[in-house]
Amino acid sequence: MEKKKYYITTPIYYPNNNFHLGHTYTTIVADVLKRFKRIQGYDAYLVTGTDEHGQKIEETAKKAGQEPKEYVDKIVESAKKLWKDLEIDYDAFIRSTNPEHEKNVADIFTKLYEKGEIYKDVYKGHYCTPCESFWTESQLEEGKCPDCGREVDYREEESYFFRLSKYRDRLLKYYEEHPDFIKPISRKNEMVNNFLDKGLDDLSVSRSNFDWGVKVPFDDKHVIYVWIDALSCYLTAIGYGTDDVKFNNYWPANIHLMAKEIIRFHVIIWPALLMALDLPLPDQIFAHGWILFEDDKMSKSKGNVVYAEPIIERYGVDALKYFVLREFTFGNDGSFSKDKFLQRLNSDLANDLGNLVSRTIQMVVKYNGGIVPGVGEIDIVDEDLIEMATSTTEKVEEAMDELAFSSALEYIWKLIRRTNKYIDETTPWILGKEGKNERLNTVLYNLIESIRIVAQLIEPFMPHTSMRINEQLGIAPMGWESTRNFGKYLPGTEISRGDNLFPRLDLEKEAEILEKMNSDLIKERSLDKKVEIVDDEMSKEEISIDDFDKLELKVAEVLECSYHHKADRLLVFKLKIGDETRQIVSGIRKYYEPEDLVGKKVIAITNLKPVMLRGIESNGMLLSAEKNGKLTLLSTLADIESGAVIS
Repeated sequence: MEKKKYYITTPIYYPNNNFHLGHTYTTIVADVLKRFKRIQGYDAYLVTGTDEHGQKIEETAKKAGQEPKEYVDKIVESAKKLWKDLEIDYDAFIRSTNPEHEKNVADIFTKLYEKGEIYKDVYKGHYCTPCESFWTESQLEEGKCPDCGREVDYREEESYFFRLSKYRDRLLKYYEEHPDFIKPISRKNEMVNNFLDKGLDDLSVSRSNFDWGVKVPFDDKHVIYVWIDALSCYLTAIGYGTDDVKFNNYWPANIHLMAKEIIRFHVIIWPALLMALDLPLPDQIFAHGWILFEDDKMSKSKGNVVYAEPIIERYGVDALKYFVLREFTFGNDGSFSKDKFLQRLNSDLANDLGNLVSRTIQMVVKYNGGIVPGVGEIDIVDEDLIEMATSTTEKVEEAMDELAFSSALEYIWKLIRRTNKYIDETTPWILGKEGKNERLNTVLYNLIESIRIVAQLIEPFMPHTSMRINEQLGIAPMGWESTRNFGKYLPGTEISRGDNLFPRLDLEKEAEILEKMNSDLIKERSLDKKVEIVDDEMSKEEISIDDFDKLELKVAEVLECSYHHKADRLLVFKLKIGDETRQIVSGIRKYYEPEDLVGKKVIAITNLKPVMLRGIESNGMLLSAEKNGKLTLLSTLADIESGAVIS
């Protein structure tokens, strides 16, 4: 039989910096959903990608002395590496700079223009460059952008417009007839109350004040704007305009996943564009909340960014996926803290799951030589375990259909906790001591079979852990449907002990290690000028003289300078600062050769906490100035001895 398709998309991410944990959330969810659907027998297809055009990228690249494509290539490379580290099983990574995509965007624009859906006029309104959005006077909040709170500029410019206003009633009718189109329901209410009920203006879909983008085919003074360019990635990624068979197989999308700040574009502009193109609409658009840090949105400028890489490196990708899916209710905001993360590892993964597998296998080895026995007479406590084990699958499926990932995992963990309780109820150690072998065999078999079902149920969420459990059980996965029946495990199979799935952690020690690993990565990336794109926050706040006095700045003489052996953009300095010699690592290799710096006097911050940068400790920071791709280290006008204090 031909498999039923299931097409999933993440947002087409704007590559405005290294992706932190908040950015990765949607992609982790999309990956787990794909794995779940595939294991159910679907032809699941996952698309992710990057939206790389626009004025912000063009301006930032210019400041860095690079072409826009050269600039974004590095960030896209970093994003793809992160997806690899997270083991995201995507089928297509679409870039808006792909030539095939650009051609299709131009064709879509032309088609809409020829149908009369796009027309040319003059736009008058307030423009927010960071959000790349126009706003009317009534939409501004205290004279500023209602989305980000930044200053706006009043502009009058020629533009092409999409007739968005004509689709208001059609959209409202569609929402009413398709109640699951927008999820959660609170997002639908927000869109209707805040936007559709107030009416829709026609949408500006071109710009003429920058060049980085797809040119309007019949008017090259204009660049096609993000709404048509980026949103069309969902079509071009599956063959629109080039492969009709593939496109027809997967479109419409079953679900678009995204964070809540971009839902307006996806539930108002995107369906209207699809209606204008005579294409079917996606089945569902789901906008989840943010991952916060200490109840505040993660932001580089606030210094509260949490990166996924240190967590993966130390605890594995399964632990990270389990935490973000289990801890947060999908759809709502959730607050990340390293303490909560580590506590989950100890309680759920080490104590509940890890301990269950470890002590069950140890008992089979101890009492039956590592051979799983057959089952004997069943009593009421066995029936209770069996009933829960065989009824869990349906509950997990129902939760997953609602994208209730936390609930799905909770059902599985109820089975895990019930199985642990079964050990306490049946006391196999006493049965073994008293020689009640028939009853002991039944208990051991029921434990092994329950663990087999658990291993299968967690496979979409924690594939490595599932595989490791099956290896210890001496079996291959038996498939999702096997979890509905108890007794599939073959008696007489030999099992083997393995390492603990999740060793118990010293929480205080691990919190310090994790904090340092994350801080070191933030420090390292702050030195990488190649990915220093405009942040998503406003300018830094003013400080007092007391704040400035906290910094210790001194003149330093460069004694030695060498390349960092593990990083192609770092230089390692040996500096004389008065009577002291210290080592500082700096990300300026692009601008200087080591031999050019020996003997120079530079300015260093000397009271920063030491950090490890790619395995080498750095005790301070060198000050520099950068503009238009040129960088110079700071020094003094007159020669002055090293160690002199800057004030």
